[in-house]
Amino acid sequence: MTDEAALAGVIDAAFTEGTHDSDAAREAVAAALDLLDRGHARIAEQRGGEWVVNEWLKRAVLLSFRQREMDTIECGPFEYRDKVPLKTGYAEAGVRVVPPAVVRHGAFVEAGAVLMPSYVNIGAWVGSGTMVDTWATVGSCAQIGRNVHLAGGVGIGGVLEPPGARPVIVEDDAFIGSRCIITEGVVVEEAAVLGAGVVLTASVPIIDVTGDEPVTTKGRVPARGIVIPGSRPKAFPAGTYHIPCALVIGYRDAATDTKVSLNDALREHDVAV
Repeated sequence: MTDEAALAGVIDAAFTEGTHDSDAAREAVAAALDLLDRGHARIAEQRGGEWVVNEWLKRAVLLSFRQREMDTIECGPFEYRDKVPLKTGYAEAGVRVVPPAVVRHGAFVEAGAVLMPSYVNIGAWVGSGTMVDTWATVGSCAQIGRNVHLAGGVGIGGVLEPPGARPVIVEDDAFIGSRCIITEGVVVEEAAVLGAGVVLTASVPIIDVTGDEPVTTKGRVPARGIVIPGSRPKAFPAGTYHIPCALVIGYRDAATDTKVSLNDALREHDVAV
């Protein structure tokens, strides 16, 4: 079964009616996960300049957890106990994977990507030329573009429920500094730069301080924006305290498009990388 409309119909019905154990549902879920694993379908994709979630594929992932039993997975000296098999075939796929990096089946990693010891969860998509650095995590269904750098210890949050919830999106050519955390469907637009330790959720204010007046948004880092951690005062019954925000302090230009000069530019702004 390869027709996506037919697959979506079977999966949506099984999800709604609780018939996940039928032969038709099992066949449809296996086919959907194979599409995800090979990069022939994506949990979220751009249409008309906007990111759109393919809910039926998320439902397929959720149904697979109901269908599968726990199993022992042996990889050389390593042993795992899980319901989801590990991805294989990296040589044929043209992907460099450094032990003990782990990618679960149902995630796609494009040729030319490099995975240092890291973790990529089911439903995720990682583009060509992207570096997933040491101990970085790419959560379930997160979409990481091409030529992205996820520095050491970056945490990209995952989301499976509700099926319509947008996953974290990091667009092409973005640079995510060490120990950044991005969750709750935040979109990091093309070529944006996050300095070390930036924390972004759907409710964290992103404040552009490059003009005469601050401009505050949430959930989306502007294209080519250079972002650092910040804080702002907020009054509580017990007193006024500073809570996290993110500050857009500048924008990349042609002189900051190579990694070496980009690091130099960040340091000129006193941005840790």
